[in-house]
Amino acid sequence: MDERAAIGLIERARAETARLAASLTRQRDGIVEASEFTSNDDEHDPEGATIAFERAQVQALLRQAQDDLADLDRAAERVRAGVWETCERCGGPIAEERLTALPATRICIACANKAR
Repeated sequence: MDERAAIGLIERARAETARLAASLTRQRDGIVEASEFTSNDDEHDPEGATIAFERAQVQALLRQAQDDLADLDRAAERVRAGVWETCERCGGPIAEERLTALPATRICIACANKAR
């Protein structure tokens, strides 16, 4: 895959992930705002644990989306450096199909299978 196509693929994945992160941020902010109008006593409030769980779950998903954005930024750097299609573990090629499916991947399928 040429550099222009690779950067385009990464930019599309980044835009989609950024939209997800923005949505999760709004959802988290909504949960926090809604919890301001409820009792702060999670231990005795039957809804307290649910609100805390929802907030923690959305926060974890948001953190993952932010990590994914950072990974995609590093992938764009690897494209510019000419090493995007090279496995960081074995130095072998990463299949184009794998890069298309997972633009931020840094390892080939063989190395990914060894990690399991």
